[in-house]
Amino acid sequence: MLNEKEREQLRAALNAEKQRLLRNAQEGLAFSMNRERNIGRDSIDESMEEELFSTELRLRDREKFLLGKIIGAIERLEANTINECEDCSEPIGVKRLLARPVTTLCIDCKEEREREELSQSEMHRGGGAASGDGEAADEAGGGEET
Repeated sequence: MLNEKEREQLRAALNAEKQRLLRNAQEGLAFSMNRERNIGRDSIDESMEEELFSTELRLRDREKFLLGKIIGAIERLEANTINECEDCSEPIGVKRLLARPVTTLCIDCKEEREREELSQSEMHRGGGAASGDGEAADEAGGGEET
């Protein structure tokens, strides 16, 4: 069970990150709405601008995914379940929560998942199929980050 000081530290960290992501979302919206579409530019300039815009959209999509995880962590904090591992129901260490407040797994369960992902990745590579690891899936917004 977390003490009140630890809960406040987590709450402050989660709310600060939530506010940062919301500010970034507003800036991203303003960026996309205020894009200039100059006529008469050469194709290289247009291609470069489209690539930058595409990168900006991917970044915003990842931040949207993280925002959902932060909201979930805040809900778990309010329900006093933020330090409960979703796999084994054992307590998640306070240091781990402070380092990664959106985590949902204890260190043992996270390491086990990473070992499973590694073995699956190696199995796919052995068969000639390329496969990303858990971190790549995480960063793309599709992984189960903890």
